[in-house]
Amino acid sequence: MTWQSPDRLWLLAGVAALAVGYLVLQRRRSRYAVRFTNLKLLDRVAPRRPAWRRHVPASLFLAMLGLLVVGFARPTDEVRVPRERATVIVAVDVSRSMLATDVAPDRLNAAKDAAREFVDGLPEEFNVGLVAFAGNASVLVAPDTDRAALAAGIDRLADGVAGMQGTAIGEAIDTSLESIRTLDARAAEEPPPARVVLLSDGANTAGRDPEQAAAAATELGVPVDTISVGTADGRIGSGGGGQAVPVDGQTLRAVAEQTGGGYHEAGSSDELHAVYADIASSVGYESERQDVSARFIGFALVLALLAAATSMLWFSRLP
Repeated sequence: MTWQSPDRLWLLAGVAALAVGYLVLQRRRSRYAVRFTNLKLLDRVAPRRPAWRRHVPASLFLAMLGLLVVGFARPTDEVRVPRERATVIVAVDVSRSMLATDVAPDRLNAAKDAAREFVDGLPEEFNVGLVAFAGNASVLVAPDTDRAALAAGIDRLADGVAGMQGTAIGEAIDTSLESIRTLDARAAEEPPPARVVLLSDGANTAGRDPEQAAAAATELGVPVDTISVGTADGRIGSGGGGQAVPVDGQTLRAVAEQTGGGYHEAGSSDELHAVYADIASSVGYESERQDVSARFIGFALVLALLAAATSMLWFSRLP
């Protein structure tokens, strides 16, 4: 923390002087009381007063003055603020393997629940879009601040919504980038600060090479956070004819490393929610030094109210 007017902190010396003066005054009063040798008469003319409570209002008042001085010095601190036009694209794999039940109730529905929670935790001013992909990719919801439309889009995520079967990770990244490039009239010349959060359970099996798509994301300055959902024991179908669909996160890890994003693994619904929460804490923000004097002034006002309340309650007067 730094101060825009540090010279004003010298006023704290005045607060310290008041504190010292208060202590000296209390000591003098104690000595005067001891000189009064008729203790029975002393009890009548000066009945016992609460030992510690009489110091509370003064202590609160001095603390209030100290906070006001700090606020007067105009302190500044690093504050995380949402970036202007910040855009997040959520890309979800809807291929048949996402129906595996190793992540309850199944990979896809667990992903939908976690995506809803993730989106709800983002600032309202963020533009959020939704891309579904299997053998190809399509935009279900263009990036916007309309959370109702996004919630409806998440509800529509299902096997087959993205056309033919397969896992087109490269196409998903490319489609997400196109949504970012066309966000608004400024996007072509001045792309918004953006991030892609891509969830899948397997390696790329169709469409564009993920490495090429990741290179395009890097050129545009868009990190791609990837989430590998599922376990090695995943299966679809039932009985002896079930098909094994073990999770494969190698491609997702490579994409994240190439674009400067983060790679995450989620083998359960709880882990998936935790991963989304971790990503939400970092997307679309920037650190900005701001005046935070209001923090200290606000606390000072609270202490002033407490000082007044305790003094009136215990002594029927203001401090």
